[in-house]
Amino acid sequence: MIRPLARSLARFRRGTDGAVTVEFVIVFPVLMLFLLFALELSFITLRHAMLERGLDLTVRQIRLGYATPPDHPTIKGMVCDFSKLGGNCEQNLRLEMKPVDPRAYSGLDPRADCFDAAEPTRPVRQFTAGQRNQLMILRACLKYSPFFPGATLGEALHTDSSGMAAVTSMAAFVQEP
Repeated sequence: MIRPLARSLARFRRGTDGAVTVEFVIVFPVLMLFLLFALELSFITLRHAMLERGLDLTVRQIRLGYATPPDHPTIKGMVCDFSKLGGNCEQNLRLEMKPVDPRAYSGLDPRADCFDAAEPTRPVRQFTAGQRNQLMILRACLKYSPFFPGATLGEALHTDSSGMAAVTSMAAFVQEP
C-alpha cells in the first residue's frame, strides 16, 4: 500500500503539467496591482493637471479684469468651467483667497481647507477680494472618490470619513488696475 502511494507521489513530483499555472498564480496578482496603481495615479495626475489649468485660466481672467470684482461663486464657477472636471465640481471644490504683503509674507495655512462630506457644511474659511495692485494667493482644493479605493494607491491616499481624497492647487496674482 505504501509502495503504490510512493510511486504516484514520485510521478507527481517529476510531472511538469502545472508549472505555468504556478508561475501565473504568483506573477498575475503583482502585475494587476501595478496596473491598478498606474491607473489610479494617472487619474490623480489628470485631475491635478485639469485643476491647475482651470485655476491658471481663472487667475488670468481676474488679472485681465474680466472677472472684476472677483467674488467666490464667480471664481468657483470659472475654475470648474475652465478645468472641465465635470460631475459635481461645484460641490466638491473649495476655494481660499487672501491678500498677501510681499515684504512680510505670511502664506495660507499649510493644511488646505477641504471639507469632510460627513460633517455639516462649513462656511468659506477665508475669501477676501483684495484691492487693485495687491498680491493675492488663491488655493483650490478638489475632493474626489478614488477609482480603486481598495487597491495599492487607493489605500495609501489620505481620505476623509466618507472615503474622498483631495487634490490641491495654488496660484498667486496681482490685480491689475
